[in-house]
Formats: sequence, C-alpha cells, structure tokens
Amino acid sequence: MENNNRNTVLAVVLSIAVLLVWQFFYIGPKIEEERRAAEIAQQREAAQTENAASEDVTLPQSDDNASAPQSGNNGQVTTREEALSANPRVTINSELLSGSINLKGARFDELKLNQYRETIDDNSPLIELLHPSGTRDAYFAEFGFTPNKDLGDLPGPKTVWNASSDTLRGGGSITLDWSNPQGIKFERTIALDEQYMFTVTDTVINNTGSDIQITPYGRIARFTKPQTENIFVLHEGLIGFFGEEGLQEIDYTDVEEASQIDSGRVDGGWIGITDKYWATALIPQSTFKPRFAYFDNGIPLYQADYIGEQQNIAAGASVDIEQRLFAGAKKSDIIDGYEADLNILKFELMIDWGWFHFITKPLFWLLNQIFAIFGNFGVAILIATVIIKLIFLPLANMSYASMAKMKKVQPEMMQIRERFGDDRMKQQQEIMALYKKEKINPAAGCWPILIQIPVFFALYKVLYVTIEMRQAPFFGWVQDLAAPDPTSIFNLFGLLPFEVGGFLLVGIWPIIMGVTMFVQMQMNPAPPDPTQAMLFKWMPLLFTFLLATFPAGLVVYWAWNNFLSILQQGFIMKRHGTKIELIDNLKAMFSRKPKEN
Repeated sequence: MENNNRNTVLAVVLSIAVLLVWQFFYIGPKIEEERRAAEIAQQREAAQTENAASEDVTLPQSDDNASAPQSGNNGQVTTREEALSANPRVTINSELLSGSINLKGARFDELKLNQYRETIDDNSPLIELLHPSGTRDAYFAEFGFTPNKDLGDLPGPKTVWNASSDTLRGGGSITLDWSNPQGIKFERTIALDEQYMFTVTDTVINNTGSDIQITPYGRIARFTKPQTENIFVLHEGLIGFFGEEGLQEIDYTDVEEASQIDSGRVDGGWIGITDKYWATALIPQSTFKPRFAYFDNGIPLYQADYIGEQQNIAAGASVDIEQRLFAGAKKSDIIDGYEADLNILKFELMIDWGWFHFITKPLFWLLNQIFAIFGNFGVAILIATVIIKLIFLPLANMSYASMAKMKKVQPEMMQIRERFGDDRMKQQQEIMALYKKEKINPAAGCWPILIQIPVFFALYKVLYVTIEMRQAPFFGWVQDLAAPDPTSIFNLFGLLPFEVGGFLLVGIWPIIMGVTMFVQMQMNPAPPDPTQAMLFKWMPLLFTFLLATFPAGLVVYWAWNNFLSILQQGFIMKRHGTKIELIDNLKAMFSRKPKEN
C-alpha cells in the first residue's frame, strides 16, 4: 500500500505541476500584458489628443543601406480613410478576401478575412489583417528591386504603377506596368487563387542597349507592436524557415534588442510575421538572403525582408521573376496544401504545433475527421476521448487490475509490517515477494495519469493554436471551445444581475469536472496518512478553480475522461472482486464523528 500511495501522490503532484505551469506561464503574464496594454493605450490616447490639431508625427524610415529595401513611409500619420483615398488602388474581391492593392509601390496594404470576425457576434467587424501604409498601425507587404544608381529608378515604395483592371478576383489576375527613363520595362502580373496565396510575376524587359543586373526584394513591414498572448506554448512575431538553418521564431522583444538578425543566403524557405491565427509570408522563387529588422523613429517598425537572387539580363532580352505572398488564416488543410502543391519547404510550421508535433498534429487530424462527420468540435472531443481510451485500454486495464490486486492484498501487507516491525529491508523483501506471487506491478498506478498528461498538453495545444477551434461552439452556453466556460456559480450562472471575473469565474463545466474527479477519488480507500487524506479531500476543489481558466474544450475533455475512467475502474474492480469504497467513503465523510468522552 505504501508504494500505491507513493504512486498516487506522484500522479497528484504531476497534475498540480501541469496546472501551476499554466498559471505561471499564462494567467500571470496575460494579466500583466493586459495591464501594460491598458497603459500603452492611455499613453497613445494622450499623445493623439496632444497632436490632434497638427498630426505632425513622423513615421520611421527603414535603414538606408543600398542593398536593403526602403520603407518609403516618410509621410504624416493619417487616418484609414485618408490613406485609402491618397493613391489609386486595385480592389481585391474573392470569397475569402476583400481589400485593395495600393498602386503606389504595388503594396498589399488593405486586406480583410471574409470568413472571420473579431467576436462570435455575427455583426462584429471582419478581421482586418493588413492596414494601409501611412496609418499608425500600418501593416503591408511589397515586392521591388534594390536600388542601382547606374540603372536609374527601379520599382520600389514610390513607384506608381499602371493597372490593366481595377479589380483582382479570386482565381484571376491583373497586370501592372511601369517603365523607367533608361529603357527598362517592368510588367507585373498579380494572380490570386481561391484562398490566400498571391503569385507576383515580374517580367523585366531590357531595352537599354547593354547588359544589366537587377536584384529583387520582398518585405513585410509592421508598424506598432501588436498585443500578443505572451504565453510560452505559442509563438507570435517574426518567423521563417531558411533551408538547412531550419525554423526561425523571433519574438518582437528579441528583434528589438538585436535591431537586425541577418542570415546567410539560403536555398528554399519562406519568411514572414505571424499572429495566433493569421499570418503573412513571402515565398521567394530561388535562393535568398533573409533578414529580420527593427527600427524606431517614434513608432516601432518590425520588418521581415529578403534580398533575392541577382538576375542578369542581356540587351534586348527579358526575364521572369516569380515570388509569392501568403496573407490569410492559418488553416491547417490550406497550409498543408500549399506546402504540397507549391513545394514550399516546411510551410506547415507556420502553425505552431510545438515540440510534440508527432502527437499534436495527429490528434488534430483525428478531431478534424470526426468534426467532418458530426459538425461539432465538442462532440469530436468526446468521441476522440473514447477512441484514445480504447487505444490505451490494455494498458489502463492492466493498471487498474494491478491497483485492485494491491487493495486485495492490503491485509497481508499489514501483517508483514507488523511481523517485521522496524526491519524495513525485510519488510520490503517480503512485500516484493508478495507482489511477485500475486503478479502485481506497483508502478502500474501511475500509467493512467502519465498517459493523460501528453494527451492533455496535445489537446490544449490544438485548442489554443488552431484556427479551426477558434469560436467553435459546443452546446448551450459554450459557444467557444477555445475560451473558458463563460458561466459562474457565484452569480448563479447568470441568474443574478451582475458579472464576475477572475478566480470567481467558475463555470458549469469546471464544476462537472470537479465532481467527476471527486467521485473517482472516492472509489479508493481513504489514505491512512492524514496529510494525504486532506490532500485528496481538497484536490477536486482546487482543480475546479484552476481549470476554470482553461479553454472549455479542455475542461470538457477532462470531465468526460474522468467519467469514462470511473466506469472503467468500477468494472475492473468488480471483476476482480475488489470492494468499491465510494459509498462507504461518502458515508464516512458526511456522518458525524462520535464525541470523545
């Protein structure tokens, strides 16, 4: 019984460790991030009020290194409406995307995601991924050619292109053209597929009468640091995959400290900026030299850019340069499809599957397959839990059977302890001999919790990082499985006319989870040690409060898993003739103890 108690305590400690890690790395940083965001918002509001009349805030410039793309944002801070009307534009109109391309610089700087809104309210604004250049929170992508004084002006931030059409539709394309006085003609074809990929093909025609060399570039510029989740299981910031160098995940603070993070020329990959659910990424045609950079001349600028491969163009000849821009939602099947169809190296890593990729992604695949049948991710979680239970059924059965046997031999173990008194070595020898005789594995009690922990983390990761889970409804009051249960027992689940928050937000599903944990623990004999007994008594209540801050989908999983474990453990204990202590423990808990005389 001593080993069984040790294993149980170990399982409890592991579980509490999971929750404490969650509290330390998520809840605490999130509260601090919200506090800092509020302070920044107040400072920004004060600055805007002070400069409302003149609006003389100057946007930062990029570096003036001749080999790097230029910012071209030397204007005043403007409103969105002013920025959109300042230059001619080509409208973007597809099923998934809407917005426009600024013909000055051929910038992709206005883009909305038609299938996603800011909240679960059908009337809430669409997610706006890219913002017009010139505004305080400008976020845009562009392609051009690095400056070369011998060739005169080349396409860049200040180039105003001519367009063949005023609308770019999904599955279609438009053509832009521009020529410089030296006789170099540029024709740019921008194609948009039915999803989130733009293909930009530059045809450069050399009419100068001599050979020339030009070098393409691409860059994504983002002004003002966005509010991030600030949690260790999710990367938000600058990102790229650079050939043999592999995945690069650069936090905003990292690039602020370094100013520039350069890399050597790489063969294959991509570079961009990622949020939790959305991303922008540049995919060069051939080898490229990537860079992450940070500039601050009043408003922070975060930039992911690259210098492409130099192109040699003979007199009278032309060359085609193809580059791509991904701008949209990080939907798994779309991302994987681009990786396979366009041969984009490790594009799947745009989604932060984490270190346990080999567990997380298969679990997501399973949930997605079930969702395709039933149309509800909550139901998919319930069914996936049953499937996982069935997969580990032999191991769990062995564990519960071993625990049941240990309870049956408890009287013999007590006799051994009484017989050998203080001779602990002899006690252990006799107990191990008893285990061997009865075919008991004393470590088996840890297997259920050890199995559950990686599944728990994988499911948490899936719920947290995949856009498919964003605002996914279950039933009743749970309309977002990726958010905590919105109800609370402290206002009688909405019956009382006030709202609660923080640690008082203890919803229905966390309570259900706590009850199932309590029942499962009461199926076993009460630990003889008073400290362990007190721990077991209060642990379900502690877990109820801690899990109340978790995504509702995770709490649903834990409660359902507990319920299945109760059925499974009860069946195995009954089959082995082991007494189920639930009723006796409940009677002992609620009965009055006799007074001592």
